[in-house]
Amino acid sequence: MNRILLFLLSIVFLTACTKPESRLETFKRINEEVLVNSRAYTMLQEETSTIGHRLTGSENGKKAEEYTYNKFKEFGFEDVQYQEFEVEAWSRGTIDVSIGGQPVKAVALGHAPIQTDMTGELVDLGNGLEEDFVAKAEAVKGKIAIFCVGIIEGSKPGLKNLHRSEKTALAIKHGASGVIIFNQVDGGVLLTGTASVTGALIPIPAVCIGKEHGMAIRERMKKDKVSASIKMTNNSGMIRARNVVATIKGTEMPDEKIVIGGHLDSWDLSTGAIDNGIGSFAVLDMARSFMASKLKSKRTVQFVMFMGEEQGLLGSRHMVNEAIKDGSIESIRYMLNFDMTGNPVGIAAAGKVTDTTFFKALGSELAQIDTVYKNRFSQGGGLHSDNQPFMLEGVPTLGMHSNLDRSIYRCYHADCDSFDLVNDQHILNTVRFGTMVLYAVANADNLPAIKMNSEETRQFLIDNGLKEPLVIAGDWKWKD
Repeated sequence: MNRILLFLLSIVFLTACTKPESRLETFKRINEEVLVNSRAYTMLQEETSTIGHRLTGSENGKKAEEYTYNKFKEFGFEDVQYQEFEVEAWSRGTIDVSIGGQPVKAVALGHAPIQTDMTGELVDLGNGLEEDFVAKAEAVKGKIAIFCVGIIEGSKPGLKNLHRSEKTALAIKHGASGVIIFNQVDGGVLLTGTASVTGALIPIPAVCIGKEHGMAIRERMKKDKVSASIKMTNNSGMIRARNVVATIKGTEMPDEKIVIGGHLDSWDLSTGAIDNGIGSFAVLDMARSFMASKLKSKRTVQFVMFMGEEQGLLGSRHMVNEAIKDGSIESIRYMLNFDMTGNPVGIAAAGKVTDTTFFKALGSELAQIDTVYKNRFSQGGGLHSDNQPFMLEGVPTLGMHSNLDRSIYRCYHADCDSFDLVNDQHILNTVRFGTMVLYAVANADNLPAIKMNSEETRQFLIDNGLKEPLVIAGDWKWKD
């Protein structure tokens, strides 16, 4: 009996003396696991070589959905679901563009009309901003507007750029018969992406040409009138696509949910390795690491591969709309978005941040893991990625400041966005730091940001200069 009692007392003593793992110790364990076992780079390499692009609604898109679903199951997730939605999707067909009587290499922008065969005079709209259209309000009516996708070098300082879809919406509003957007990077790189603010077909043709052609045409227009001919066919119709959602139920606060995701879909000019292979496959590997490291989460965590982001945030809008319908939007306490995220050096927080010291302390610990992390911190808000639908409902969102090779951005939405641009160390850094940030947020005693009410959300958007683009896009839900 004495021996049994002594044995039991020794167990109690050892248990009492065993210190719980500190957060920094957990981070070190995560770091070691990822450094040894990360598969983000090899999974993305496999996907781009065997499937290719991941256009929403395409056969490739379906294969990519199935690929990530199977990976979640392989990693040990029991709760993996497809969240299916039906949308009108768009894909390109044929295109033939000539300007000033000369053929010009061009690509159609997303949601351009099904069929176009038109000729019209060009009007130079410079940067394609509201002030440019107002200055030529009469001249642009019935003409083809040509402008830069960005801000032209030498423009007056302080100009804030608009998304290509918002510029196209302004062209439609001011009566243009067509849109030609020229790229802002050298080398004749062609850029695609949607020209629709709603994800529906637009009524006028919209195409992109290279920077050099665009600048040369602008110079020619200073001397002579120039006309353009646009012939194109495209495809549009109702399709089914699927977000892929893998869930780990929280141990203490299961009704509070942290959503972490990146958009799996891409455009079809190339394989979309950077946009957004590096983000979505990093999230996929974070899920693997979470399971492999046997991490526990006080809150429920949902890892999401969003589809349809490129064609109008279709998958994330669907998830948020479904959450509004069933009331579960109130349970979503944070949304972490990884879109073209790589080699992170800091945190970008949006929403009603109540505790900045949380982020500074977290960043300090990440910097102890590796000094490549610089503990940058910013507050603000941005649009045109899957954080947007959550943010519009007042949900705090979080992204990470990237430190990618600047040269890759020339291939944004372009025909050169291929796997050879991917830096294996950069995607590895995203996985290890991203997993640590997720763990910290999901296990915080008190979250560092809280959900905003409608009026707080409205003011936040105004303060961050987001009202104008949201109004143009028809996403401003407040009556001012």
